[in-house]
Amino acid sequence: MRKAILALAVVLGGWACSDDDSDPGADQDNFDRGAMLVNWADNIIVPAYEAYVTDLDDLNTASDAFLNDLTPENLGSLRSSWLAAYTSWQKVSMFEIGKAEELTLRDFTNIFPTDATEIEENITSGQYNLELPSTRDQQGFPALDYLLNGLAQNDTDIVMTFQSNEAYGNYLDQLVTRLNTLGKTVLDDWKNGYRNTFVENDGSAASSSVNKLVNDYMFYYEKALRAGKIGIPAGVFSNTPLSDRVEALYKRDVSKVLFETALEATVDFFNGAHFDGNGQGESMHSYLNFLNTISEGENLSALINNQFDMAKTTADALGDNFFEEVETNNQAMLATYDELQANVVLLKVDMFQALNIKVDFVDADGD
Repeated sequence: MRKAILALAVVLGGWACSDDDSDPGADQDNFDRGAMLVNWADNIIVPAYEAYVTDLDDLNTASDAFLNDLTPENLGSLRSSWLAAYTSWQKVSMFEIGKAEELTLRDFTNIFPTDATEIEENITSGQYNLELPSTRDQQGFPALDYLLNGLAQNDTDIVMTFQSNEAYGNYLDQLVTRLNTLGKTVLDDWKNGYRNTFVENDGSAASSSVNKLVNDYMFYYEKALRAGKIGIPAGVFSNTPLSDRVEALYKRDVSKVLFETALEATVDFFNGAHFDGNGQGESMHSYLNFLNTISEGENLSALINNQFDMAKTTADALGDNFFEEVETNNQAMLATYDELQANVVLLKVDMFQALNIKVDFVDADGD
């Protein structure tokens, strides 16, 4: 009995003296986490941000052209640049780490639905500060969606709104400028020091780059992609469909392309696919294969990819306009949600256990 008590005391004593930032069993495999971090940084994250910032530059150019010559033609060009940048955003949104985490980039870039009432009050009063957290739903791509697509029923009337009140143009200019500033700040940080910090932090503690980014990836998949783009509008969490919660509410026929781009980006990142489409490197997929991870008698990485394919196939049946889908074909939205949800268990439970990573965020949506 004394030996058992002594053994227990030793275990408890060792636990109490251990580093809170480490995980039991860490560093028990020889997988090259550093190589995975290099692949993530050099072949995926930085190139994705470079493309995003290029599209933001184009958005800024198109915005200037429209504000200098308020015509329906220039409005159409500006919309095209807005959609291109919004689509590029879907490929970097999951990387909420480093400067992006510090700035809460996603919240300032893509909170939807936007608050049109507050936007109008901002424009009328001229009193607002887009750096305040309270203004997150009054800026970013959804706010631009409102200004470019939601001010009136046709292009002529939208242009006339800008012509009759220059405050609309001022607000548009500030929204575009802020998107540019935020995007470039994050990219500059990656290219001027953070990339090396990220790659060098290749351990297995909770604060390591792998553990943090895998958690960020999971949070994005579960909350922003699965719930935000599909589950919330479909009424999964409210028991009532909420068609006004779709992404791109005012340019409704692009909600599917934004979702599909985001889903494809999460799949590519899981598999370590290079941003330029030429090659593949170390990844969560290859890490699971290295560990020969089996779940219910099958290869876990294959199960995850098969479930991604199921989600994409189900989403293919959706129409381009998610507002209409929620209103008239919500079963298809719910079916897509279910396929996305099926991968939450494989990723968040089976993969996290295999990689010895603890979930660092609270699941509060009741799923």
